[in-house]
Amino acid sequence: MAGIADETRWLDATAQAALVESGELRPSELVAAAVERATKLNPALNAIIHEFYAEAIEGADDAPAGPFRGVPFLFKDLGAALAGQPMFMGMQFLKDLDFRSPVDTYLGSRFRDAGLVTIGKTNTPELGILPTTEPLAYGATANPWNLDHTPGGSSGGSAAAVAAGIVPVAHANDGGGSIRIPASCCGLVGLKPSRARTSQGPLAGDTMSGLVEELVVARSVRDVAGILDAVHGMGPGDPYTAPPPSRPYMDELTADHEGLRIGLASTPYIDLEPDPEVQVAARAAARMLTDLGHEVDEQTPEAPAASSGLPDPAQTFMARWYVGQTLTFQQLEMVTGRSIGADDVEPLTWEMAQRGKAVTGSEYLGAVTLHQAIGRMLGDWFDSGHDLMLTPTLAETPPRLGDFPTTGADPFEAMRRAQSMGAFTALINSTGNPAISLPLHMSDSGLPVGVQLIAPYGREDLLLRVAAQLEAAHPWSERRPDAVDAERQD
Repeated sequence: MAGIADETRWLDATAQAALVESGELRPSELVAAAVERATKLNPALNAIIHEFYAEAIEGADDAPAGPFRGVPFLFKDLGAALAGQPMFMGMQFLKDLDFRSPVDTYLGSRFRDAGLVTIGKTNTPELGILPTTEPLAYGATANPWNLDHTPGGSSGGSAAAVAAGIVPVAHANDGGGSIRIPASCCGLVGLKPSRARTSQGPLAGDTMSGLVEELVVARSVRDVAGILDAVHGMGPGDPYTAPPPSRPYMDELTADHEGLRIGLASTPYIDLEPDPEVQVAARAAARMLTDLGHEVDEQTPEAPAASSGLPDPAQTFMARWYVGQTLTFQQLEMVTGRSIGADDVEPLTWEMAQRGKAVTGSEYLGAVTLHQAIGRMLGDWFDSGHDLMLTPTLAETPPRLGDFPTTGADPFEAMRRAQSMGAFTALINSTGNPAISLPLHMSDSGLPVGVQLIAPYGREDLLLRVAAQLEAAHPWSERRPDAVDAERQD
């Protein structure tokens, strides 16, 4: 079995599915190989916190005949889930109760129906709040490129497992950058789809009025496209949905090349000067796009609050997040029959939920209204002649573990730190546009640096088409981390 584990380690999900389709490998063999890798690699990473290894191997050959039949998969321990799976959301409170998902979520069912075989669930910060993965309940997840650095968050466990070669693809979600941030930190592809492209039902309609979207982190553009084809679309009772694509997303990967106009924004819409290395990455990507026949300029939308009299978008974004944590507390208290006190959660989580109680209904609706207005402003910019926007994914290279303490005299310092790190990602959750992080650059210290492409609402087709062009011209599949392997050898 060691041979299969090594031979399939760096194959993407599409290639692994092809081995099953051709009869070269059985699903149980693919899954057993992933379990073998997880057993060897995860102790150094702490990416997988719930192990379903034995049952995954046992049931793999009965996986549905979907496009990814037999491909090993991981769920993030937050959001989409299957009934009976642990659902702790990074919380000691739920861990102590051994809380389980009461239902198959619509997205969870679609992952399963696509043929993906779940071998476990991955680590996440408490309630997905931070862009690092260091919950007190489970400890820190390490970045496989350098074990002293964060894999990002909140989908950091999923990203670390994929980057290390345990599984080719894993579930992730994004309420302020939590797909794109760990994709950037770990050298992966991470697409945040358009608002309501995937369903959050039946447990939620539009979390925090549409800030959150779910999909995966992956090593290849074709995996992202194929999985989006398999899982997108409205679920029963969803309040709204994104417009359907005109053709399968996989078709975009080989679509005719056409020159697009792309605006480069190398600084964010907050008062922050990004790390020069991420600006270098974005400008290098601009040159790559120009070489591919696209036109890149630096004509970008005006900062949303500049000369408009509008409230600060960053502060109104946080108002929505505060209220989201307050609501989560209320929902968990209802379903568990237990009240949540300050000692049940991390100090930062408690502080955010308390701040949520102070946000009035009109303030919350005003924040949503402002963000919808910013979305229209961005839409007007696209309509005026630009097809895509290009930015760094993050304002810095992957920070070190421990840079986001949630305890101490001022636990909210971690959130201020998070706002800086996610300066390029969070606004796009507010507007609902699709955005993708691509692993096109490496820092001088050997850590991945992602670049972000943003499209008009509903235009994932453009993102995937251009991402495939960049991947073909500047492939990253042979760029692999070795820190976790070195740790095992030591």
